[in-house]
Amino acid sequence: MLKDLVLKNRSYRRFDQSKKVDKKTLLKFVELALNTPSGRNLQTLKYFISADADLNSKIFPTLAWAGYLSNWDGPEEGERPSAYIVILEDTKIGKNLVHDQGIVAQTILLAAVEQGLGGCIIYSIKRSELAETLSLPEHLDVVLVLALGKPVEEVVIEPIPTSGEVKYWRDENHVHHVPKRSLKEVVVNF
Repeated sequence: MLKDLVLKNRSYRRFDQSKKVDKKTLLKFVELALNTPSGRNLQTLKYFISADADLNSKIFPTLAWAGYLSNWDGPEEGERPSAYIVILEDTKIGKNLVHDQGIVAQTILLAAVEQGLGGCIIYSIKRSELAETLSLPEHLDVVLVLALGKPVEEVVIEPIPTSGEVKYWRDENHVHHVPKRSLKEVVVNF
Protein backbone atom coordinates (compact mmCIF):
# COMPACT_ATOMS: atom_id res chain seq x y z
CA MET A 1 0.00 0.00 0.00
CA LEU A 2 1.34 3.46 -0.90
CA LYS A 3 0.73 4.88 2.61
CA ASP A 4 2.95 2.16 4.12
CA LEU A 5 5.77 2.93 1.66
CA VAL A 6 5.53 6.67 2.36
CA LEU A 7 5.63 6.12 6.14
CA LYS A 8 8.65 3.80 5.83
CA ASN A 9 10.43 6.24 3.53
CA ARG A 10 12.45 8.28 5.99
CA SER A 11 15.79 10.07 5.53
CA TYR A 12 18.00 7.20 6.65
CA ARG A 13 21.61 8.14 7.32
CA ARG A 14 23.00 4.91 8.79
CA PHE A 15 23.11 1.65 6.86
CA ASP A 16 24.40 -1.91 7.08
CA GLN A 17 27.28 -1.41 4.67
CA SER A 18 27.79 -5.17 4.37
CA LYS A 19 24.38 -5.47 2.66
CA LYS A 20 25.24 -4.71 -0.94
CA VAL A 21 22.94 -3.08 -3.47
CA ASP A 22 23.70 -4.31 -6.96
CA LYS A 23 23.92 -2.29 -10.16
CA LYS A 24 20.90 -4.12 -11.61
CA THR A 25 18.72 -2.84 -8.74
CA LEU A 26 19.97 0.72 -9.27
CA LEU A 27 19.19 0.47 -12.98
CA LYS A 28 15.64 -0.67 -12.15
CA PHE A 29 15.20 2.36 -9.89
CA VAL A 30 16.41 4.72 -12.63
CA GLU A 31 14.22 3.00 -15.22
CA LEU A 32 11.21 3.61 -12.98
CA ALA A 33 12.22 7.28 -12.61
CA LEU A 34 12.31 7.63 -16.40
CA ASN A 35 8.56 7.13 -16.43
CA THR A 36 7.75 10.03 -14.10
CA PRO A 37 6.37 13.40 -15.24
CA SER A 38 8.85 16.00 -16.49
CA GLY A 39 8.34 19.74 -16.90
CA ARG A 40 7.61 20.46 -20.57
CA ASN A 41 8.63 16.80 -21.02
CA LEU A 42 12.24 17.97 -21.46
CA GLN A 43 13.64 15.04 -19.47
CA THR A 44 16.81 16.93 -18.52
CA LEU A 45 17.91 14.49 -15.83
CA LYS A 46 20.74 11.99 -16.20
CA TYR A 47 22.06 9.57 -13.59
CA PHE A 48 25.41 8.31 -12.38
CA ILE A 49 25.06 5.08 -10.39
CA SER A 50 27.55 3.45 -8.05
CA ALA A 51 27.39 0.14 -6.23
CA ASP A 52 31.18 -0.11 -6.11
CA ALA A 53 32.79 0.15 -2.65
CA ASP A 54 35.91 1.94 -3.92
CA LEU A 55 33.95 4.53 -5.86
CA ASN A 56 31.49 4.92 -2.97
CA SER A 57 34.41 5.77 -0.69
CA LYS A 58 35.29 8.63 -3.05
CA ILE A 59 31.71 9.91 -3.27
CA PHE A 60 31.15 9.85 0.51
CA PRO A 61 33.47 12.75 1.51
CA THR A 62 31.78 15.08 -0.99
CA LEU A 63 28.50 14.89 0.96
CA ALA A 64 27.19 16.58 4.12
CA TRP A 65 24.92 14.37 6.16
CA ALA A 66 22.71 16.10 8.73
CA GLY A 67 22.79 19.85 9.19
CA TYR A 68 20.91 19.82 12.50
CA LEU A 69 23.29 17.21 13.97
CA SER A 70 26.26 19.58 14.14
CA ASN A 71 28.45 17.22 16.16
CA TRP A 72 28.01 14.33 13.70
CA ASP A 73 30.15 14.03 10.57
CA GLY A 74 28.02 11.33 8.98
CA PRO A 75 27.94 7.58 9.17
CA GLU A 76 31.02 5.70 10.33
CA GLU A 77 32.70 3.04 8.22
CA GLY A 78 30.39 0.00 8.32
CA GLU A 79 27.28 2.24 8.40
CA ARG A 80 27.82 4.06 5.12
CA PRO A 81 25.63 3.66 2.03
CA SER A 82 26.15 0.63 -0.18
CA ALA A 83 25.12 2.57 -3.27
CA TYR A 84 24.57 6.03 -4.67
CA ILE A 85 22.53 7.50 -7.46
CA VAL A 86 23.84 10.91 -8.45
CA ILE A 87 21.11 12.91 -10.16
CA LEU A 88 22.48 15.19 -12.86
CA GLU A 89 20.92 17.90 -14.97
CA ASP A 90 21.92 18.03 -18.62
CA THR A 91 22.21 21.79 -19.19
CA LYS A 92 22.31 21.26 -22.96
CA ILE A 93 18.64 20.26 -22.67
CA GLY A 94 17.41 22.60 -19.90
CA LYS A 95 18.11 24.05 -16.46
CA ASN A 96 16.53 24.44 -13.04
CA LEU A 97 13.69 21.96 -13.37
CA VAL A 98 13.74 21.37 -9.62
CA HIS A 99 10.29 19.79 -9.60
CA ASP A 100 11.64 17.00 -11.85
CA GLN A 101 14.48 16.40 -9.40
CA GLY A 102 12.07 16.00 -6.49
CA ILE A 103 9.72 13.72 -8.41
CA VAL A 104 12.46 11.29 -9.45
CA ALA A 105 14.17 11.35 -6.04
CA GLN A 106 10.95 10.45 -4.23
CA THR A 107 10.09 7.81 -6.83
CA ILE A 108 13.48 6.14 -6.44
CA LEU A 109 13.30 6.22 -2.64
CA LEU A 110 9.82 4.70 -2.63
CA ALA A 111 11.10 1.95 -4.94
CA ALA A 112 14.01 1.40 -2.55
CA VAL A 113 11.66 1.06 0.43
CA GLU A 114 9.57 -1.44 -1.52
CA GLN A 115 12.76 -3.53 -1.93
CA GLY A 116 13.55 -3.41 1.82
CA LEU A 117 16.11 -0.64 1.38
CA GLY A 118 16.15 3.00 2.37
CA GLY A 119 17.95 6.17 1.53
CA CYS A 120 18.53 9.84 1.97
CA ILE A 121 18.25 12.73 -0.48
CA ILE A 122 21.39 14.82 -0.13
CA TYR A 123 21.49 18.38 -1.44
CA SER A 124 24.51 19.62 0.52
CA ILE A 125 27.23 18.45 -1.86
CA LYS A 126 30.71 19.58 -2.83
CA ARG A 127 29.48 19.68 -6.40
CA SER A 128 32.66 20.58 -8.27
CA GLU A 129 34.66 18.01 -6.29
CA LEU A 130 32.09 15.29 -6.97
CA ALA A 131 31.91 16.21 -10.68
CA GLU A 132 35.69 15.90 -10.86
CA THR A 133 35.67 12.59 -8.97
CA LEU A 134 33.12 11.19 -11.42
CA SER A 135 34.84 12.75 -14.48
CA LEU A 136 31.60 14.41 -15.53
CA PRO A 137 31.49 16.64 -18.62
CA GLU A 138 30.77 20.32 -17.94
CA HIS A 139 27.20 20.21 -19.24
CA LEU A 140 26.13 17.73 -16.53
CA ASP A 141 25.42 19.55 -13.26
CA VAL A 142 25.22 17.59 -10.01
CA VAL A 143 21.82 18.42 -8.47
CA LEU A 144 21.12 15.70 -5.85
CA VAL A 145 22.70 12.55 -4.49
CA LEU A 146 20.64 9.62 -3.26
CA ALA A 147 22.46 7.55 -0.66
CA LEU A 148 21.03 4.02 -0.59
CA GLY A 149 21.37 0.88 1.47
CA LYS A 150 19.83 -1.31 4.14
CA PRO A 151 18.91 1.05 7.01
CA VAL A 152 20.10 0.25 10.52
CA GLU A 153 18.49 3.15 12.30
CA GLU A 154 15.05 3.79 13.62
CA VAL A 155 13.36 7.01 12.55
CA VAL A 156 10.33 8.19 14.50
CA ILE A 157 7.86 10.82 13.30
CA GLU A 158 6.54 13.06 16.07
CA PRO A 159 4.22 16.05 16.27
CA ILE A 160 5.93 19.43 16.32
CA PRO A 161 6.25 20.50 19.96
CA THR A 162 4.44 23.59 21.28
CA SER A 163 7.72 25.51 20.92
CA GLY A 164 7.37 25.10 17.13
CA GLU A 165 10.84 23.54 16.86
CA VAL A 166 11.26 21.63 13.57
CA LYS A 167 14.84 20.40 14.02
CA TYR A 168 15.29 16.64 13.94
CA TRP A 169 17.37 15.09 16.71
CA ARG A 170 18.75 11.83 18.07
CA ASP A 171 18.17 10.47 21.54
CA GLU A 172 20.63 8.55 23.74
CA ASN A 173 19.69 5.31 21.95
CA HIS A 174 20.47 6.88 18.53
CA VAL A 175 16.78 6.89 17.56
CA HIS A 176 16.28 9.67 15.02
CA HIS A 177 13.24 11.87 15.84
CA VAL A 178 11.61 14.01 13.14
CA PRO A 179 8.91 16.57 14.06
CA LYS A 180 6.11 16.94 11.48
CA ARG A 181 3.30 19.47 11.21
CA SER A 182 -0.30 18.31 11.66
CA LEU A 183 -2.92 18.12 8.94
CA LYS A 184 -4.86 20.92 10.66
CA GLU A 185 -1.77 23.12 10.57
CA VAL A 186 -1.07 22.70 6.85
CA VAL A 187 -4.58 22.75 5.34
CA VAL A 188 -5.44 26.45 5.29
CA ASN A 189 -9.20 25.85 4.97
CA PHE A 190 -9.46 22.95 7.44
